[in-house]
Amino acid sequence: MLTRWLVVLLALLPAVALADVHEFKLANGLKVVVQEDHRSPVVVSQVWYKAGSIDEFNGTTGVAHVLEHMMFKGTKKVPAGQFSRIIAAAGGKENAFTGSDYTVYFQQLEKSNLPLAFRLEADRMANLQLTSGEFSKEIRVVMEERRWRTEDKPQAQVYEQFQSAAYQVHPYGRPVIGWMNDLEHMTVADARAWYHRWYAPNNATLVVVGDVDPQQVLKLAQQYFGPIKPQALPLRKPQAEPEQKGERRVTVKAPAKLPYLLMGYHVPALQDAEHDWEPYALEILAGVLDGNASARLNQNLVRRDQIAIEVSAGYDLTQRGGLSMFLVDGSPSDGRSVDDLEYALQDEIGRVKEDGVTDEELLRVKAQVIAADVYQRDSMFYQAMQIGKLESTGLSWKFLKDYPARLQAVTPAQVQAVARKYLNDDNLTVAVLDPQPMDESKPKHQEVPHAHR
Repeated sequence: MLTRWLVVLLALLPAVALADVHEFKLANGLKVVVQEDHRSPVVVSQVWYKAGSIDEFNGTTGVAHVLEHMMFKGTKKVPAGQFSRIIAAAGGKENAFTGSDYTVYFQQLEKSNLPLAFRLEADRMANLQLTSGEFSKEIRVVMEERRWRTEDKPQAQVYEQFQSAAYQVHPYGRPVIGWMNDLEHMTVADARAWYHRWYAPNNATLVVVGDVDPQQVLKLAQQYFGPIKPQALPLRKPQAEPEQKGERRVTVKAPAKLPYLLMGYHVPALQDAEHDWEPYALEILAGVLDGNASARLNQNLVRRDQIAIEVSAGYDLTQRGGLSMFLVDGSPSDGRSVDDLEYALQDEIGRVKEDGVTDEELLRVKAQVIAADVYQRDSMFYQAMQIGKLESTGLSWKFLKDYPARLQAVTPAQVQAVARKYLNDDNLTVAVLDPQPMDESKPKHQEVPHAHR
């Protein structure tokens, strides 16, 4: 039964992934990828800039995220705060987010309003007004966001310190939101320099998914984005992280109710979709450990032995920097210590390295991974996210065509091989939350919604 289910999913996935995808490129270098989805009269429009925290310089960490906020602060045609109001008045939704590898702006609208999204995005791509007054207000919002999202969140503090320890040279070690000292000393000139350095059509991908005619989308893109001039982009130099040659440990003391453990191993990201096999094996390995309720970590450590109240494993194979981390984390059960949990996690990893995985287990994980992808693609927004992320991390949306076959080709020996090669102590960084007494009388920072006014 499981084999037949997997065969059905493998047959379905390419049809879902590549249903009517069209790729264009404007004369100014803007790439346009359109995926037709005619199930409802809705369109998702996303502009992906290949500019994230990986491109920042020391002293201006967080500037990519700050500029994301400033992109809502107006042009000559659209005053500050009006962008979001115009989209809302048209019955749409919009927002933006910044990552290590990219910054993304998106709208979801009734299909007849696609020209509106294009007009607004093209205007701020070329004509953003960066004023000292708006910057001074927004930088305070960003600092409050950092306090709420990181400094008031013990596990977020652990992750931030973990990244800094794991990546000692590569910019992935810097927080996307930036270090507070850099935010405190940032100027509007820093944001302006970032905007002029990276915000150009030849450094962007426009992704449109929905009930659209690709040729009409191309015509609209040429109308609104076509007149924007390309610009010379800075040379991106290779940034390699030196080989780790010994275990690294970090302890974070912060007010919290429960201890927390985060373990990570340096592993490669996908760079050659046709010839690389290790990233696919690592993705399957993550599924073996934490694919669902019956996966090894949950089954053995949470249910059977009750060492952990929660535990997970994860790996992201799409990273522009060419590097990734294989992460395992969790919180120990009452009466158990972080050391108990770490020992148990190491034991589960050791079992994979020593005994490998069974064919039946591998088949189940493959079916689950592919099924999750099929179900997620029922969302237009998710489809656009997949395309944009692949295009912005050096791959191509065409990767989706071969993705299920690449996963299906992974063997038990390959899963065991990547576990043995990468999940070793000399390649390990461990971060631990040592919970301190909580002061309930201390005021918490107010949640900062990711809205732009």
